[in-house]
Amino acid sequence: MGVSPTVDITTMPNLAPPIHDTPILGMISRPPVDEPKEYGSASSFWVEYPSGLVDLTRSYHLRPSEANGPPLATSHLEIPVDGDRKIRVDKTKTALVIVDMQNFFLHPEMREHPTGLECIQPLIGAVRALRTQGVRILWVNWGLTEHELTTIPPSLIRGFMKNGRGGFGAEIPGGWGRLLMRGEPNAELYGPLQDEYREGKVDNTDVWIHKNRMSGIWGNQTELDLYLEQNGITTLLFAGVNADQCVLGTVVDAYYRGYDIVLVQDAVATTSPTGALENVVYNIGNSYGFVTDTRRIVQAVMDA
Repeated sequence: MGVSPTVDITTMPNLAPPIHDTPILGMISRPPVDEPKEYGSASSFWVEYPSGLVDLTRSYHLRPSEANGPPLATSHLEIPVDGDRKIRVDKTKTALVIVDMQNFFLHPEMREHPTGLECIQPLIGAVRALRTQGVRILWVNWGLTEHELTTIPPSLIRGFMKNGRGGFGAEIPGGWGRLLMRGEPNAELYGPLQDEYREGKVDNTDVWIHKNRMSGIWGNQTELDLYLEQNGITTLLFAGVNADQCVLGTVVDAYYRGYDIVLVQDAVATTSPTGALENVVYNIGNSYGFVTDTRRIVQAVMDA
């Protein structure tokens, strides 16, 4: 029986790397497409162009002859995002979702959240700019009813019951009312954000939406999910606290339901240790959707 020859792999031609060594190219890290590329179905689709434009409007199917995309309609807005790209959104199908910017999470008498407070002024700037374009502003907040108190699972109850005391519905000292119950002072938006919401409510641009879980979309026909469906919203810009908890929970559920995800990076924060926020930004930018910031949003509106 013959002896098999020895193979010197160093002299072999370059071969494709095994699948497990192939990098995953996410939304940010992938190179530009060589030609227009459509993703999705006949009714829900994106079109990406060699110029770096990703059209999320679902208005025009693939047009190979247009490397830069079709002309910008008056109802559309282009926003620069990470990865040297820009997204085109339909303003009538876009909403800014602001999660849990409430007194309980931001007020200094409740907790120390300096990075959360730093988000407020940039966020207000983006809110005011987007309102001028007809983009809906959705304030998604904890706001429990007596009935909902009986439906919360033990893991969530324990998580909000520090040192075995308090928890959902418990009275908070200092006149803040019952913890995260609807209409209580601790469940109101923090300071200038409450005033901002009131202004938008008068103009019919802002909507307050209650939630009863970390995610604003978890459950069967939640207030947020129903609003988005009934108003034909397809693209969601996300802001709020805490980035790695309620914001991320809502992002992931929205992603699973087919909504376009755009994180407004300087309008999210968390009290978690270093690395938590960075992980959220990384995964949204490379898996769930796109990352931008308030400066680029405001500039996009000014350029519109």
